[in-house]
Amino acid sequence: MEYKEIRADYDDRHITVYQAYNPAIADAAVAAGRFVPPFRRGRMTWVKPSFLWMMYRCGWASKPDQERVLAVRLTREGFDSAVRAAVPSSEVGRGKPDVRVQWDPERGLHHEPLDHRSLQLGLAGAASDRYVDEWTTGITDITPLVREVHRHVRAGDLDRARELLPVERPYPL
Repeated sequence: MEYKEIRADYDDRHITVYQAYNPAIADAAVAAGRFVPPFRRGRMTWVKPSFLWMMYRCGWASKPDQERVLAVRLTREGFDSAVRAAVPSSEVGRGKPDVRVQWDPERGLHHEPLDHRSLQLGLAGAASDRYVDEWTTGITDITPLVREVHRHVRAGDLDRARELLPVERPYPL
């Protein structure tokens, strides 16, 4: 049976989400500690609390314009408010909500679908501005970690790959 669950790396005050970008956006964001141009606020930005779902989406940082993976540290207050305001993408219709949610099959180390669904949160408009200006408390380029985990996956050393993964646990809302 499939079920929906947010699994994330979090503590009492913060949650980590992942995004993949081209080097220009990633370099500017890491240098500034927040999203600055060439990041564009005008388009929807999708955040993913699941490291492995992000690896599936960006092909282990190998897809064009997704060569760099960032771990973005958010306030839990901001993340929780976004989740509460989210409208399922399947129900958007003609409206343009500031926060959308999609639940996609979680992925394993070989991108195989798992038995639960993982959250993706799309932020636009005022929610995107709050993400950039209020909720983000830190940005780390984790591309070297991504490449190291992938190297172990390709070599068949799945135990070592799992040891390197961020510790994700069910996230309470």
